[in-house]
Amino acid sequence: MAIIAQLSDIHLAAGGDGEVDDNSGPVRALRAAVSSLLALPARPDAVVLTGDLADGGRPAEYARLHALLSPLPMAIYPLPGNHDDRDALRAAFKDHPAVFNTGRTPQAPIQYAVDVAGTRLVCCDTTVSGKPHGEMDTERLDWLDLTLAAAPDTPTVVATHHPPYRIGIRFIDDMRFTETGRFREIVERHPQVVRVISGHVHRGSVGSLGRTVSTTCPSTYRQLFLDLTKPGRAAVTGEPAGFAVHLIEDGVATTHFVPTGNYRPLMEVE
Repeated sequence: MAIIAQLSDIHLAAGGDGEVDDNSGPVRALRAAVSSLLALPARPDAVVLTGDLADGGRPAEYARLHALLSPLPMAIYPLPGNHDDRDALRAAFKDHPAVFNTGRTPQAPIQYAVDVAGTRLVCCDTTVSGKPHGEMDTERLDWLDLTLAAAPDTPTVVATHHPPYRIGIRFIDDMRFTETGRFREIVERHPQVVRVISGHVHRGSVGSLGRTVSTTCPSTYRQLFLDLTKPGRAAVTGEPAGFAVHLIEDGVATTHFVPTGNYRPLMEVE
């Protein structure tokens, strides 16, 4: 059994002085998420960060992120989002070999596979430098195919920043993962993939890639307003921040969306 927590769309932002204000909303929200995660009765085996970790891709933002995550005793696996800078993220997590060794050329994609308590976590980089939408070029898709083929009998979670399905919120779908269908074909061809998990949407959602369930994660900071009309409004809402917890057991994945906060049992039920 593996338990993988997912934090996403943290958006730590440095001010005009180049520093991150410890009283800012994103910092306070991340502290609350870390506290809530540590309070879970079953502690996760690992935490995956599915992008937009910094708001401006600045080194000070990643340094603060690294420090704020330091109370977590489990392994942390970050991915970039469209707000992130790959090189600055890689430099901040140079103590994580899986991340640091994912390319020596400037702005090389951050993609890797790791074992988490008998489950494989495959992290895919869908970002396009300087653009809000997501793509995976032929080289990245080939890497995903070969990586999945290397462990066909191990339950696998594939992580991306951009979700591979339409959300229904117009301006998010305008910044969608513009994949040609090969990503879906690769996932469908490898039945050990039990879940595809993503960020970018700033709210929990559930979609599918054929028989494979795909989910997005709430933001640790702000949630987007659910407006499914056309063209719809681009707005944030006061809904609670949160994160996701993925349980993989006996080759089956279950996803829980968890609001941040100290929600202890009120009473025992029979």
